[in-house]
Amino acid sequence: MQDEESLVRRAQKQDQEAFAQIYEEYFDKIYRYITLKIGDAVEAEDLTQQVFLNSLRSISSFRWKGRPFSAWLYRIAHNQVVDYLRKKKKMTVPLDEKLASADDNPQLATERKLDVEQVLVAARHLTDAQREAISLRFTSELSIAQVAEVMGKSQGAVKALQHSGIVALRRALTVKQNE
Repeated sequence: MQDEESLVRRAQKQDQEAFAQIYEEYFDKIYRYITLKIGDAVEAEDLTQQVFLNSLRSISSFRWKGRPFSAWLYRIAHNQVVDYLRKKKKMTVPLDEKLASADDNPQLATERKLDVEQVLVAARHLTDAQREAISLRFTSELSIAQVAEVMGKSQGAVKALQHSGIVALRRALTVKQNE
């Protein structure tokens, strides 16, 4: 992706090609983040589209303050998820199996689906902040600094959340395997 700042500045001047590049660069990451948060692939796609519609409408108000543009996008995504969950009043929905099966091998697809389901069940034992930090770090592939920016926390706090979340996941998965 070309220099992010110049790309965003072009998009702020209504350059459709620039916004299309931003969309291409971030769509999958935002989609994975939302899917992990709500557990519904179809709804996640709709919410991701809404994130980009909202960002298109308000990109002119974006200001560079030493933060990456992606932090702004993830904040919009986070707000979309919060609004969605408020309306649904449900925190967990089964993960669509299409997300877990990327190949045609039914055995591998089934094993992968079981692994994903186990992780989702184990993730219920995490705090909301731990889930958010792990989701941003590993599903959306953000750096510690970017996660801190999105969550409005210090990098140390994000590292602590990530560590305690992974320990809790490992413990929950170990207990599940021993059953």
